[in-house]
Amino acid sequence: MAYILKLILRNAFRHPLRSFLTILSIIIAVLAFGLIQTFIKAWYQGVEASSPIRLITRNSISLIFPLPISYKEKIRQIEGVNIVSWGTWFGGIYKDEKNFFPSFAIDANSYLRLYPEYLISEEEKKEFLRDRKGFIAGKKLIERFGWRIGETIILKGKIYPGSWEFTLRGVYKGRDEYTDETQFFFHWDYLNEVLRNRGSSWTDHVGWYMVGITNPEKAPIVALLIDNTFKNSIAETLTETERAFQLSFIYLTENLLITIRIVSMIIILIIIVVVTNTMIMTYRERIPEYAVFKTLGYSGLKIGGLMVGESLFFTLSGCFVGIFLTYPISKIVGQMLEIYFPVFKVPFVIIPLNLLVSIVAGILATIIPIYQVVKMKISEALRNIG
Repeated sequence: MAYILKLILRNAFRHPLRSFLTILSIIIAVLAFGLIQTFIKAWYQGVEASSPIRLITRNSISLIFPLPISYKEKIRQIEGVNIVSWGTWFGGIYKDEKNFFPSFAIDANSYLRLYPEYLISEEEKKEFLRDRKGFIAGKKLIERFGWRIGETIILKGKIYPGSWEFTLRGVYKGRDEYTDETQFFFHWDYLNEVLRNRGSSWTDHVGWYMVGITNPEKAPIVALLIDNTFKNSIAETLTETERAFQLSFIYLTENLLITIRIVSMIIILIIIVVVTNTMIMTYRERIPEYAVFKTLGYSGLKIGGLMVGESLFFTLSGCFVGIFLTYPISKIVGQMLEIYFPVFKVPFVIIPLNLLVSIVAGILATIIPIYQVVKMKISEALRNIG
């Protein structure tokens, strides 16, 4: 066995430059494959983080149309409803247009009860609830701008024009590494008060309702009851699970995701083509050697086993290095795309998936050379000697 492994290694490095370029190609392909899968995972992160006990109620026409705040009491009275909260997309900018982040006006008390994945100390929570102009933000957002507790900041409103003043009262952390820590939350009452003073038509309206239910199995029934309650009203509703709500945004970019998945498949084919090309070149150079092996009693399949071993050496070497590089590079990419993908973590499934692809590619790449060796005639092959 040791002799076989030694022979495979010696054969693999007969042409150091070719071997290096082959392994480098595989490293790049594995790295690209890993980053693409991480990108797809990040794209679906909101869906995976959704809770089965939360429903989202929005205007049936579109999310950009508001709902009256008076709906909250009627929703509370529906059987199966446990908590009702509400929110509005604010879309503020901090100092410069490039400093964009998700910002929401929420009903703080009910929202924090409904979203236990946002962890905040009791002391900071009390300060936040006490201060009408207070806000809380995720740990990553705080670190990005270097804000401190008690600091006053000003956001420029894009949807709601003007300069809006807020005071940082708390920093929330995610319950796990997949919780978004880049969001900005402040009191809906503060937003509504200012809008009322301005005489805005958005006064006493919210963007959507977040509904906590007692039994996830009854989600379709509760959703139907909510929508029937406001049927034929001035603002009819569409209620769906949080998962379905998140998926509705992903469906808007379905063609892009299909393209990305096709690219990942192409990368797998590239790995196979690169290694196949190397192994075919190797076979042509070693025809006389394989003929000698056959003369010494080696069968075509045994010689093929050596070729498979050499091919797997290339693919697995590139695979291991590619996996190793995926993590630090994905961290750098994640920091660059943090505004769009607050959670950019390499899924663990990437490791076994890359290994499987590399093994399959290594085996498939030798099919043609092995076939040639098996049908090769010794007398014809030996003519190439000399």
